[in-house]
Amino acid sequence: MIHTIDLNFQGLSQAIASFLVPTEDGPVLIETGPHSTVPYLREGVNRLGYDLSDIKYVLLSHIHLDHAGAAWYLASQGAKIFVHTMGYRHLMNPERLMASAKRIYGDKMDQLWGSMEAISSEQLVEVVDDQPIEIGGKVFTPWYTPGHAIHHLAWQMDETLFTGDVAGVKIGNGPVMPPCPPPDIDIEIWVQSIDLLRDMKLERLFLTHFGIITEVADHLDELEGRLITWSQWIKPYWDAQTPASEVTGPFQQFVAGELRQSGLSDSEIAIYEAANPSWMSVYGLLRYWEKQS
Repeated sequence: MIHTIDLNFQGLSQAIASFLVPTEDGPVLIETGPHSTVPYLREGVNRLGYDLSDIKYVLLSHIHLDHAGAAWYLASQGAKIFVHTMGYRHLMNPERLMASAKRIYGDKMDQLWGSMEAISSEQLVEVVDDQPIEIGGKVFTPWYTPGHAIHHLAWQMDETLFTGDVAGVKIGNGPVMPPCPPPDIDIEIWVQSIDLLRDMKLERLFLTHFGIITEVADHLDELEGRLITWSQWIKPYWDAQTPASEVTGPFQQFVAGELRQSGLSDSEIAIYEAANPSWMSVYGLLRYWEKQS
């Protein structure tokens, strides 16, 4: 049994999820969400019959604040935090990570993300790609899936994959959107990660943003197509050396148009924007084309 916990990010349902898997050795949590949503995480865990202190194992897809911002808090409650080697040092010393986020979000940091404190090495476990980890009779296999982030993992349990951001964002019946924040976006590598997911013959994807996908092949095809479409949409702006500030408005309108064509309401579009701010993808995709030049 896999339980989805809606973290009600910014008061919106279906923007960010954590997943809880009961095992013989206690519950395993996949993704913590940001520190700002800990009250909703606690409420969801309590509703399932556990306390946060019962969680001894936390599996992270990557260290972006919407996925791992509360990891330090779970560690303070006694959990071991499993993270890719390249993310490990940033959880031991989150100063650089938080400074980078502060440059982007400014005085909205506390409201959006809360705080992030260092995790001791005793509470951190460096994950080796594709080496299975057994916890309480369940086997979790981490797959290295960069493209969105250089340190990204997706976690497999049987025919289910907890995808982090490698399989994109899909809210309700809306379209699949690729989250493309700076600095690590790499289209070619991301497509390779999508191919890896295709080869795994999965039955279900559990998206952090948000929920369960059973039509896996169609979902991945749509994601790859939109990832390439977005990158090509941005390229002429990079070629013309247009400042990001001048690209943001047109791109937001372009993305909103895609969402409206799918029949989404303004309130549903607002959830997409909370889960995957389109303005962030402008900076990530411009950075991608800069690295290609």
